[in-house]
Amino acid sequence: MIALVSEFNPVDEFTNFVNNPYVNLPLGLDINKAVVYLWLSALLAVGGTLLVVRRGLALRPDGKQTALESVYEVAEQQIARQGLPEEGMRIWFPYVATAFVFVWAMNVVGFLPLPVSDEHIDLWGLDIPQFQIYAATANLSVTLTLTLVTIIASHVEGIRYNGVIPYFRSWVPAGTPKPMLVILVPVEVLSQFVRVISLSVRLFANLLAGHLVIAVFLGLAGLVTGSAIFYLIQPFGLAMGIAIYTLEITLIAALQAFIFATLSAIYIGGAIHPDH
Repeated sequence: MIALVSEFNPVDEFTNFVNNPYVNLPLGLDINKAVVYLWLSALLAVGGTLLVVRRGLALRPDGKQTALESVYEVAEQQIARQGLPEEGMRIWFPYVATAFVFVWAMNVVGFLPLPVSDEHIDLWGLDIPQFQIYAATANLSVTLTLTLVTIIASHVEGIRYNGVIPYFRSWVPAGTPKPMLVILVPVEVLSQFVRVISLSVRLFANLLAGHLVIAVFLGLAGLVTGSAIFYLIQPFGLAMGIAIYTLEITLIAALQAFIFATLSAIYIGGAIHPDH
């Protein structure tokens, strides 16, 4: 007889921490799990870069400098220059590159097992938190905030380079018959809001889904007991969990950061030169 532990709910790890912050602060500024992961990601993104740069760059780079230069080249050539015009590079390349590195760091940190769980285990008489994986980008508030920075920046630059009326007029193709404006104007306005949803939800949903799939496969082995089929399901769940974990931390973490930064560059660049 197969027994399932009904209390197991992977989603709880991504929701319960909101009501159980580490430090309670007014105005909703609590220090909770998501905030700690944001700090760790910022420390990795900034500290890792400074660690290489501050010790000096060599003409014959070692492995660390080569990796850093590769990230810089991807951020400049494959992300920024593909979406930003030349006049926008000076101001917005640093933002796009930072978004790429920061989101990538958040995604990677999200797959490192850390002792931040609300549940504890007894280890040699010590009550320590369980190790778990959690990503700040699996929190919609985080991805939505990052998205709003991009969207607001795109409108600010669009107005700054083109003027208020020409910029908003560029949302509708030139020469559009006036009767069609009744349809096109609401559609274009709606498309701007869809950008907010698509950019934030894409990153949020992909990271959350990846973590949940890993949790389900790894939890499958521990939840199924009391039957011979357990000896088949346990290795399968473990193997699939490890395979998906490897895929997520090596490919998906970087890919989602690349997509977010690329779309940010495209939105800002498109606002600067809406006619293109």
